[in-house]
Amino acid sequence: MFRTLIARMQQKYRTVAFPAREEGLPVRYKGRPNVFGEKCADGCWECRNVCPTGAITLKEGKPSVDLGKCLFCGECQKACPQEAIVFTRDYRLSVCRREELIVQDTVALRVKALDEKIKKIFGRSLKLRQVSAGGCNACEMDINVLNTVVFDLGQFGIQFVASPRHADGILVTGPVTQNMKLALKKTYDAIPSPKIVIAVGACAISGGPYIDHPEAHNGANSTVPIDLYIPGCPPHPLTILDGLTRLIGHFEK
Repeated sequence: MFRTLIARMQQKYRTVAFPAREEGLPVRYKGRPNVFGEKCADGCWECRNVCPTGAITLKEGKPSVDLGKCLFCGECQKACPQEAIVFTRDYRLSVCRREELIVQDTVALRVKALDEKIKKIFGRSLKLRQVSAGGCNACEMDINVLNTVVFDLGQFGIQFVASPRHADGILVTGPVTQNMKLALKKTYDAIPSPKIVIAVGACAISGGPYIDHPEAHNGANSTVPIDLYIPGCPPHPLTILDGLTRLIGHFEK
């Protein structure tokens, strides 16, 4: 017992000071990209050619990055001779509308809170049922660590529950495989209204690396309406935490 107390004292305070300090980001972390369209050389398609998911499109010779498809591999940044695409360390990537994930400039992404009526219901207590709709378990693991002492999701009034009938919404990962489509729909239908749906990761948003695969449905939007998009492959736990807390009205600025 005495040894246990000594060890706990040596560990000190383990929870990250979110959002006061941005701790825990790895050295090689790639967050929201800055897109400098004026630097892009006309006719140079190097960034688009190396993108494995077709996340980069060119309009009038200038690139745009679809974060809903982006795997954050950084190959476009390496390939661009003009440095027109540069990944930052900004982990705040969540948005409420799919089109807002199209990045064409250097403006930061910020999710807006739910409307006042819904925020009153979920603002202090949000219960979520997590559905893995064919994911590779990378997003699932980063969601699981939110329950640890390091990120302490419960301090914001957000918890995961076992039954959809006890939930206020569902958090979906994976590209929604054929075998999971009906299960996802039944889970959504079992949640009492009002309810919200959160898509976490490139697979749940667009299909990720499985885009247009015959056994996948290119994301959760094919089956249920989405209220919050959290991009990444997988998203960092701080990215998920930021999106969830802002959705219910915390840290709106």
